[in-house]
Formats: sequence, C-alpha cells, structure tokens
Amino acid sequence: MIHSGRVTPHGQFKVGANFGGNVATEPISQLKDITEAAIEALANRDSVYYGEQVKVATQAAIAYSLDPVGPTFDFYVRYGLAPRVDVGYKYASGVHVLDAMYQFLGPVAGTASNSPQDRWYGSVGIQYAGQSSDILDKLFLTKLAPVLEFQAKRKDILVPLVFSRSFGQDEEFGNFSFGVAYNHTFLEYGLEPGRLYKKAGGDVEQIEGLTRKQSFPSYGIFVNAKIGAKRIYLLPALSMYYQNYGTYELLENDQVSYSGITIVPSLGVQIGLGQGKAGKR
Repeated sequence: MIHSGRVTPHGQFKVGANFGGNVATEPISQLKDITEAAIEALANRDSVYYGEQVKVATQAAIAYSLDPVGPTFDFYVRYGLAPRVDVGYKYASGVHVLDAMYQFLGPVAGTASNSPQDRWYGSVGIQYAGQSSDILDKLFLTKLAPVLEFQAKRKDILVPLVFSRSFGQDEEFGNFSFGVAYNHTFLEYGLEPGRLYKKAGGDVEQIEGLTRKQSFPSYGIFVNAKIGAKRIYLLPALSMYYQNYGTYELLENDQVSYSGITIVPSLGVQIGLGQGKAGKR
C-alpha cells in the first residue's frame, strides 16, 4: 500500500515500480510439511492412492492460492481524473489491479499553500484485483497437476483509508502516510483428479473431484513514505494484515481451516509527469 492522502493532481500522471515480498504465515506453515522430492515422487507415478501425502499437498496448494508467498514486483500508472479524484492501473506479479481514490481532507492537489494546516491530507478508495488459475505457476506444487488438477481463481476488493503529512509545500519533498484497509477475497477452487484412486473394500475406485467457492475478509494497517524532489521519489512501505481464511473442503470429505498474519514490505520508485491542470491556471 503506497497511497498517500493526497491524490494525483488533476491532469497529471504518476508512473512507478515497486519491489517487495509477501510473507504469509499460514502458507509458509503448510509448505514446510511437504518437500519438492515428495511431490516429484507422486507426480511420476502412473496412479496414486489418496493418503496423507496427497492431503498435505492439497492443503498446501489451497493455502498458497489464498495468499501466495514470495518476492513481488509491480509497475503502475496513475492519473488525476478530477481535482479530488485519481485512478490507477497496476500489474503486480501476474495480477491486474484497478483502483480509484477520493480525497476528502486537505487542499486540492496542486493548490496547497505553505501554511502548516495545508500539510495534512486524507483519502478513501476502492481497488479491484483479479487473478486466474496460474496462481501456482511459480511453485513446485504445479508438478502435481496431472494428479490433482488443482485450479483456482480469486478476486479481491480492497478499501483503504489513508492519511498523510506533507514534506514541504504540496508534497514537494514527499510525505509520510499511514492508514487502515479492509479487503474481501472471493475464491473459486477445484480439484479434478485424473490419476488419483482409493481402495474401497477389495475394489479400487477413482476419486471424485470437487469445485467450491469461498470468501473471507482481511484487516490491515500500513505505513509508507515518499522521499525525494523534482518529481522523482523513493517509496518505502510496510503493510500487515490479519486474515481468517475460513474452512475449506478437501477430497474424500476432509476439511482444513486456515488463519494467519501477512506482512508485505516494499521499496519503490515513482516519477511525476505532466504539469497538471491546476498548474495551468
């Protein structure tokens, strides 16, 4: 979360990129119980019987789809659509993100005076993000695709509330920002095993698949800063979320519940482009 309480000045653009990581306690806890060697051993078999190894791998795949862990990279562009409204697009490690922010506190961006009371800003926004079934592409669990045929799609709605204090007039040298965020995730996942079997008495039966939908809330706090001059800024940021992911159905009527903390540190660069309409008056 790198927003400030002051939106992009009307008619001006911002472009930038961020490098960071997603450290989520629940997926890390699930992944530690299974090794890549065990996954390869299962994947190389012509047929697999449902057991503890498969169950643990399924739990790990779902946990990772709920909150993918690892390094992150994104680039974005923002535009001042109106005097107190800006909109943005971000591409973040395979995820497409659209958002808009409305500034309810502080002077219109581009018109602030040197007065101390013109240093505080506040804004509220809404963000949509969508990610398809390639969630596991960077994880060794994809090697189980012929066995589990795991698929997942997720959509996220985020509502941030941001306050910031300007460094210099009208964020000439940047700002310090903080706030809270509410996120709601909608997940659809499916398991359609093609080579997974169970023993029923003296017979061998193929495991039936399942498709389920689930949703869960997340609550977060964040701090960030923008430091620089001449429209070129460095952006360090840190966010932390608590998530009760809920209970998920597995194969053979098994269930698993997840909850945990996610920490998202990042460091970015931002460049302001264009004079903006306020500066042309």
